[in-house]
Amino acid sequence: MFPLMAENLVVEFKGQRILGPISLKLVKGDIAVILGPNGSGKTTLLKSLHGIIKIKNGGVSWSCPKSESMAKQMFVFQSPVMLRRSVFENLTYPLTLCKTPKAEINRLADEWISRISLKEVINVAATRLSGGEKQKLALARALITKPEMLFLDEPTASLDGKTTLEIEKLLHNSAENGTTIMMSTHDIGQAKRLAKNILFLNKGKLESTQPAQTFFREPISNNARKFIAGDIVE
Repeated sequence: MFPLMAENLVVEFKGQRILGPISLKLVKGDIAVILGPNGSGKTTLLKSLHGIIKIKNGGVSWSCPKSESMAKQMFVFQSPVMLRRSVFENLTYPLTLCKTPKAEINRLADEWISRISLKEVINVAATRLSGGEKQKLALARALITKPEMLFLDEPTASLDGKTTLEIEKLLHNSAENGTTIMMSTHDIGQAKRLAKNILFLNKGKLESTQPAQTFFREPISNNARKFIAGDIVE
C-alpha cells in the first residue's frame, strides 16, 4: 500500500495556477527528492501535500485513516521553528502531546539526544542553539514519534558538511525503519547520496519521476538534463 498518493493536484494563487496538475505515488520507506530550478514549485508541492497550502483541485490520500493522517506526518522547515523552551522540552513536545508515559519520554529523549549529539545542552534554551543544532533538533523532534511520512524543505541549506552528513545519516536510518521521506534540495550531490527516486519540477509541472540512478544517467526531461549539467533552466 502506498503511504501517500496525489491525483491531479492543483494549487492556485489569486486565480493563477502555480502548481499542477500533479499525480504521484510514494512507496513506504522511500526517500523521494524533489529537484528543480528556483521558483519551480518544490516548497509549494511539499506544503500542499502536507496540508499547509490549500489545494484547488485534485486530492491527496493516505494509507491511514484521515483522522490519523496529520498525526502520522511531520514537516521540517528550512528555517527550523524552536519553541521558547529547553532542548529537552522541544525534543519531547510531540510525545507530551501524545500523552506518552513519562518513563518512555525520558527513554526516547536519552536515545535521541545522544543521536544528535546535544547532550551537553539538553537544558539550554533551544533558541540559543546554532543553526545546525536547531536543524538537528527539529529533525529529531519530527522523528521521535516514528511518523509514517516526513516532509523536509531544504533541510541542510547553509549547513556545514559535518552537520549535513549527520542529518543525512538520520534520514537514511529513518527510511530503513519505515518512514517515507519527501524532501527538496538544491544540492545535486545530496540527491545522489540520499534519493531512491527523483521528482523533477519546472514551472509548477512535474516533468519526470525516475529512480535516482536512472535519472542521473538518462533523464527523460530535457530541462532535467540541463539542470544536472549546471545550465540555466528557463
